[in-house]
Amino acid sequence: MDKAQILVASNRGPVSFSIGDDGAVKSRRGGGGLVSGLSSVATEIETLWVCAALSDADRKAAAAAPEGRLDKAGYDVGGASVRMLNIPADVFNNAYNSVANSTLWFVHHMLYDTPNKPSFGSRFRAEWEDYRAYNSAFAEALLTGADEGAKVAVQDYHLALVPKMLRVRRPDLRIAHFSHTPWAPPEYFRMLPADIGRELLEGMLGADHLGFLSVRWADAFLRCCEVFLRAPVNWGTRTVEHGGRVIRVGVHGLGADAQGLRERAAAEDVARWRERLRERVGDRKLIVRVDRTELSKNIVRGLEAFGELLRKRPEWRNRVTHLAFAYPSRSGVAEYRAYTESVRATAEAINAEFGTDDWTPVVLEVNDDYPRSLASYQIADVLLVNPIRDGMNLVAKEGPVLSLNGVALVLSTEAGAADDLGADAILVNPYDVSETAEALHRALTMDEEERRQRTERLAEAAAALPPQRWFTDQLRALD
Repeated sequence: MDKAQILVASNRGPVSFSIGDDGAVKSRRGGGGLVSGLSSVATEIETLWVCAALSDADRKAAAAAPEGRLDKAGYDVGGASVRMLNIPADVFNNAYNSVANSTLWFVHHMLYDTPNKPSFGSRFRAEWEDYRAYNSAFAEALLTGADEGAKVAVQDYHLALVPKMLRVRRPDLRIAHFSHTPWAPPEYFRMLPADIGRELLEGMLGADHLGFLSVRWADAFLRCCEVFLRAPVNWGTRTVEHGGRVIRVGVHGLGADAQGLRERAAAEDVARWRERLRERVGDRKLIVRVDRTELSKNIVRGLEAFGELLRKRPEWRNRVTHLAFAYPSRSGVAEYRAYTESVRATAEAINAEFGTDDWTPVVLEVNDDYPRSLASYQIADVLLVNPIRDGMNLVAKEGPVLSLNGVALVLSTEAGAADDLGADAILVNPYDVSETAEALHRALTMDEEERRQRTERLAEAAAALPPQRWFTDQLRALD
């Protein structure tokens, strides 16, 4: 197998597959920071992206490709070599749904209903074995594909054990791990079984460089190292000593790809959606949100705040519409299915209370339509981004970049994006529905010139750290 100088490991790869009506496998290129970042170096340096097959169609494509190499099977993967791992479905399900998404995600976003969950018994220990096996499959693929002294960029909480697995067998490799989520403070992280918490921390400390989206998340990780590993931390340099090595912890904020967004938003399908949305809501003010129906996104409280706005400030009735685009997420996790239904029920209750024959207060769409989302950013008067906790939140950055007439951003203090955008956003406590309702009123009544100036500054801050730079900065940190 070809050896690569730069390797990326992530659960989701740059291409996904579906099976058409004719039974043929069809591919679709993905987007995002990793795809654009890797594409920028793939043409110059031998690169390999290792990812997992996420669906039956993915598994079919991976099984038909030589050693899972999608590039050798003729698929458009953007210039890099891509190896898709066909991990057994039961192992993948336990690693991805039970551990990564139902445990680690819940811990880092502090989402547990603690009187009832979690409960770490023998079943969880068996699921953890599969999480370990899943990480091991990635490590083996990286070890096989890495040239001497190669740089390996491991992504996210799905693959927290990979750095140590690589370090033990290939000390020549330069390893980075990046966390796209928040990191739990020690007071919450200690909820995990002690041995598993240590295994996670030590797994990540196999890297040379650990990256986080916000200073808050980096500092929480370092505190966990102090508390649970008793590892010496130098807070001045953000380094931690462990296993006779010094590991650097860096902060790499991720911004919007302003040029790419604006080019895509200039397309005809976006223009058509813009006309349809404007036709649907008339000349009313627009409050927009675009989210996955994901527990940390706090959609229900956002809807409740809109309801309270209409209740306490009746002058807004029939003068404002809330476009809430909440596309499905993690339907394999029971809590997410229940949450989606709660979102629907809350929207229906507001419409039942305030709706008229010619005005639907909440237009809720629980499906994904990217051109529609871009169009809504362009015409929004207010963008509501109120997560309980979020590693960054690119919606908060993409909205101002695409706004045509200025947008007021109502933003949770608990989003990583608040670090970069807080000066010109209206910040809210995500749990305080009344404060959020008042913030929506303030946003709707903001002077046009102030709104325009704030939007310019928000857009500038949002585009300051484009995805290509975010990725190359991590590679440079390994020099």
